[in-house]
Amino acid sequence: MTHKIATILAQTGINSDEKTGALVAPIHLSTTYQHPEFGQSTGFDYTRTKNPTRSILEKTLAAIEGADHALVTSSGMSAIVLAFSIFPLGTKILAVRDLYGGSFRWFNQQETEGRFHFTYVNTEQELLAEIDTAAYDVVYVETPTNPLMVEYDLPAIIKAAQTQSAKVIVDNTFYTPIYQTPIKDGADVVIHSATKYLSGHNDVLAGALMTSNQELYDQYFYNQNTTGAVLSPFDCYLLMRGLKTLALRMERSTANAQQIVAYLKNHASIKEILYPGKGGMVSIKVADERKIPTILNNLKLFTFAESLGGVESLITYPTTQTHADIPAEVRHSYGLTDDLLRLSIGIEDAEDLIADLKQALEG
Repeated sequence: MTHKIATILAQTGINSDEKTGALVAPIHLSTTYQHPEFGQSTGFDYTRTKNPTRSILEKTLAAIEGADHALVTSSGMSAIVLAFSIFPLGTKILAVRDLYGGSFRWFNQQETEGRFHFTYVNTEQELLAEIDTAAYDVVYVETPTNPLMVEYDLPAIIKAAQTQSAKVIVDNTFYTPIYQTPIKDGADVVIHSATKYLSGHNDVLAGALMTSNQELYDQYFYNQNTTGAVLSPFDCYLLMRGLKTLALRMERSTANAQQIVAYLKNHASIKEILYPGKGGMVSIKVADERKIPTILNNLKLFTFAESLGGVESLITYPTTQTHADIPAEVRHSYGLTDDLLRLSIGIEDAEDLIADLKQALEG
């Protein structure tokens, strides 16, 4: 029987321990495993290669993304590095310009050191035109983008890339499988900073990679086992615990975000709101950027901090935090200006969050 995503999430780890019937999947801390006899294996030999707790988590992650395989990693950035680890020197990559600052930092390093060649575009039209007119090995997309919240038409991009035999890698951190499943649309690889919505509680650092391509998976599995950027058993447990409420958390953060956007729409202190209509991520451009320090210092419920996707509402200033490594002239060229604040809307009462924004903006 095929279950809906909310059921798969709530049932994470259940019936995974046949011996005891434990409802919660056990945390297997052992680093090594006994061989029953010479030449035999239980399927687990050394925990860097495979761990029972991690395997349960990966099975759930693959299921919710509609993928055949999943790997969890030690951070979101390690998932990105793993995603590109299979491509040879000189690989040509087409990417959306509006990216998480950490992704840009690593991409820039690879380009500077001559490993990969990157071409960046600002719009979906430019992206599709580039795919049609030039040969790329990989198309890399965040959607919605971070922090301008631009949605891209994944089916159209994937179809265009497939005609050119380019692999498509999608960062699905912001929407999660609750709102989009790129693998089902034909994407080759999906990655997540699982630190964010998948875990949802700001207490675990993790990444995830999903694919239905057996050849790609075999290469990724080999590379991860070789380099060792795996997730610890305890962190796997924390991530599984967070996954159980993902559907509920996304529903609540979306409802809160929609109410907050409705309030801010006509506020004199806000000149632009960037919100795709769903999810908990909202960016705003303030009318007077000189007031940003005062706004941030006056907030009581929103926490001024990096990261996103937790049950607590956060506010980030990309210029000095998440996107500080992107040169100002580059940021400004595609709309990431110094008047922008990024909000990660949590699951608190929306009226309380609105009141906090009101007093901070008007104080």
